[in-house]
Amino acid sequence: QMTIGDDSPALPASVLLPRKRSPGALLWRRLWRLKGSLLATLLLLVVVLVAMFAPFLAPHNPLDTNIMTRLRSPVWMEKGTTEFLLGTDQVGRDILSRMIYGGRVSLAVSVLSVLLGTTVGSLWGVASAYIGGRFDMHSQRFLEVCMSFPPLVLAMLLVIGMGAGLWAVVIAIGMTRLPFGVRVVRSVALSVKELAYVEAGRAVGASHLRIMVRYIAPQCLAAYLVLATAQLGVAIVIEASLGFLGVGIPPPTPTWGNMMGGAVANVLIPHWPLVVFPGATITLVVLAFNFFGDAIRDIFDPKLRGSNS
Repeated sequence: QMTIGDDSPALPASVLLPRKRSPGALLWRRLWRLKGSLLATLLLLVVVLVAMFAPFLAPHNPLDTNIMTRLRSPVWMEKGTTEFLLGTDQVGRDILSRMIYGGRVSLAVSVLSVLLGTTVGSLWGVASAYIGGRFDMHSQRFLEVCMSFPPLVLAMLLVIGMGAGLWAVVIAIGMTRLPFGVRVVRSVALSVKELAYVEAGRAVGASHLRIMVRYIAPQCLAAYLVLATAQLGVAIVIEASLGFLGVGIPPPTPTWGNMMGGAVANVLIPHWPLVVFPGATITLVVLAFNFFGDAIRDIFDPKLRGSNS
């Protein structure tokens, strides 16, 4: 075994220094070490792919009704039929097809709303931290008023005010996510703006907009990614709750929430597949987003970075 002494030839820096891994490599290593995060990522990938290729995977048109096949049970409970794998609803529509197409709407609403709320909130947080003064003070008071409302109640008020529809739901859920983006990114930007290179930018005459966009905002990207992934599960729950209460995306467009809401609204004891299958799907997807968000947080958290290398 060769030892390094005074007379030994110098080893290259690539041997002496640890190899620096990219964020993607760190994310995959973390997911591999945490089997729960890996399973959650695979589940999310499957759900996204099924939603993307819904026209090819759904066995029936989700809007087709047939009163002769209403309230069918799943195939393993009803002998002599293999047409409807998970059964049918109260007007004869295929539950599996509606869940597949409903995943497209639910995932799209949650992603768009989180991107809207977190992006606007992050930009607002950077501006609030950099400008400071009365703008920062009034911003924080407004956000405190918004956060005093439960997210579901605030989203319901906004949807009722704007009218039911896809973009109304997206904006309403995005507004409930906005205060979190502002406060989290603002806390990061407050520490970044005191760094030496920001002061150097001011000294050489860089404009305030350039300093915020080029110097401060990129340093908040890690917090933005962690916050966005953590908020996806909450957005799905809010969208499903709005659909369940009948103030979300109006039927006949299928979503996981309004499938359950329609089942409960029609009869006192609903057809159990209409509640169990969408509810179980929402639970699994939310848990998967939470596990995936925890893995993202661990990747970008400096305190945990040593355990991921």
